[in-house]
Amino acid sequence: MQFQMKNEKCKIVVRGVFTFLILNFTLALVACAVPHVSSRVVYEDPTNFVRLEFDHRVLPDRLETRHAHPVAIGADEMTAILKGLSVRNYRLRVHTWISGEADFEPAFTEAEIELLAEKLADALAKATPEERVTYYLSTPQTSVKRQITSGGLYMQGSELHFTLSNHREIYGIPAHGMVYDRRYPVLPIAPKDFEVFFDPGHAVVPRNFSLWDVIWGLEKDDVVIDLNKLRPAKSVASFLP
Repeated sequence: MQFQMKNEKCKIVVRGVFTFLILNFTLALVACAVPHVSSRVVYEDPTNFVRLEFDHRVLPDRLETRHAHPVAIGADEMTAILKGLSVRNYRLRVHTWISGEADFEPAFTEAEIELLAEKLADALAKATPEERVTYYLSTPQTSVKRQITSGGLYMQGSELHFTLSNHREIYGIPAHGMVYDRRYPVLPIAPKDFEVFFDPGHAVVPRNFSLWDVIWGLEKDDVVIDLNKLRPAKSVASFLP
């Protein structure tokens, strides 16, 4: 009887060790499978950054996928663009019927706009046709949590594609493992609960979304702005040599 109990204990220990090894092996495979994104730093401080990242959607054999970079956009113009962006919490149709739509709020604070405007403009002036600009803003909440706002942008012709991937999301810094929010600023860290808008609305380019975009909520965080409709009639996006 005693031998049988010891035998069962040994089986439990072996099973636990085996499970631990399998779990760690699986986590290692997942970590290895995450692709490295090559990037260039335009601006970085301990909590924020603006970078240039290689855009995997740009295909070498398809010139139409290349971005219109480098491009000159003034800091004042970028300030106006950032001020024109707003967000609204997404509500289910039933909730809207009962309570109406949620209120709009600015996508960026005055301090964030002051920090970002010139640096985003500088990044677009340095970007290659294969790169997109990414930005990341964070505010520490506790020693293991921070509030983040992040996303990316790029130009196609006179159209600015502006993505707000995360807006005031609380991110718990993992004790072990990869820190995804800083490494992948254009990826949402939580299910989308907001929509992005731009004012004036006449400058927003209507878009068609695929089922995949809808499933991932990408139709809510990306707005395309025709800069020619924000500028005087004779003004067009100017490209750097």
